Amino acid sequence: MERLPQAVLRVMEEAKTRFADNPKLQHLFLNCFPNTLQTTTTLHEDGTSYVFTGDIPAMWLRDSSAQVRQYMPLAKEDADIRRILAGLVRKQLKYIQIDPYANAFNEEEIPLDQIHHRDQTELNGWVWERKYEIDSLCYPIQLSYLYWKETGDTSLFDGEYKTVAHIIMNLWTTEQRHFEQSPYRFSRMECRKTDTLKNNGQGMPVNYTGMTWSGFRPSDDACTFGYLIPANMFAVVVLRYLEEIATVVYEDAPFAAKARMLCEEMEDGIRNYGIFHHPKYGEIYAYETDGFGNYHLMDDANVPSLLAIPYLGYTTEDDPIYQNTRRFILSEDNPYYYAGQAAQGIGSPHTPERYIWHIALSMQGLTAGSQEEINGIIQLLTATDADTGYMHEGFHVDDPAQFTREWFAWSNSLFSELIYREYWLKG
Repeated sequence: MERLPQAVLRVMEEAKTRFADNPKLQHLFLNCFPNTLQTTTTLHEDGTSYVFTGDIPAMWLRDSSAQVRQYMPLAKEDADIRRILAGLVRKQLKYIQIDPYANAFNEEEIPLDQIHHRDQTELNGWVWERKYEIDSLCYPIQLSYLYWKETGDTSLFDGEYKTVAHIIMNLWTTEQRHFEQSPYRFSRMECRKTDTLKNNGQGMPVNYTGMTWSGFRPSDDACTFGYLIPANMFAVVVLRYLEEIATVVYEDAPFAAKARMLCEEMEDGIRNYGIFHHPKYGEIYAYETDGFGNYHLMDDANVPSLLAIPYLGYTTEDDPIYQNTRRFILSEDNPYYYAGQAAQGIGSPHTPERYIWHIALSMQGLTAGSQEEINGIIQLLTATDADTGYMHEGFHVDDPAQFTREWFAWSNSLFSELIYREYWLKG
């Protein structure tokens, strides 16, 4: 975008005063807060908004939603922000109708012989990548719901929105019985083993639980077991949103009942299959399960994560099972938690060993139970940018100058959301 919205400029001016005694935090916030709008957002003439991820020229349904969330509190006062946010939802609705199994899309349709990934799956010139991830369908619902609650504007909830809502619910219902009913297959040749699905592109066998199956995690890595618990939790939350939208806006009782029934089935699945009794931590939420009694106990930096459960709205920070889970994932019993000379936090199998993610640190701050923990996280974030003035993907716990992705807008946005919440919304 060539011109920033007035509300964003106002916040940036206020930051100069608020952080006058903390020049490092001031510099980071002034860079990170407008980064998505300055570098990754294009407004199209049809009223939609294209928000790509940064150093990869494609729009993820997940990333694009998260990249603009820090602007949501400004939407009521600023028409330009409303245009950007509503336009993004409109773009997402169009993409989901093209292919609800895809996670990332091109700005324009390109010939099939020129597409970026030539995987063994259904191909489309609009699709950058077709890794099916539950959260890709959760984020647009969340974004539209938060927009409605912030602005009171119901104009997004038209016939197209209802059509897409039913596409999403039907797909999640199909994927409750993945092996019996799903048309989705995904195989990639000559790649990391986490970039493809085993078992002829179907993934490993799963048992019916009520939860809905996911091929990939929000890291774009393949699931080990097909029921990804934090993603199912996110789906439960947005199905509650859809029930409310169906009831209040559409006044459509069958639509509301459909969302409620699916939500209850998935919630029962989480309760019956997603909780593991750990000998050290007590009852904790597993990261993945297959419904046959196998569990993957870990957490990944990408959101939805177990760390993010209260941020997503599934339960509260004081929920005993969440507290047990939080103690587990913020310890070295989580295979992707690392502690070093410069930092400690949650990483991901998506990045090298002993790399932790700024996204996970920001989320730790957003879900922290004490001001002391929040302050410590903010200090850690400001100390680990490698003097670039921006957040990154992963960085080495002993040396933040070793990092991945110098231009990763989602990370900049989540950091900005934490800082805005602490210094504006709480104040």
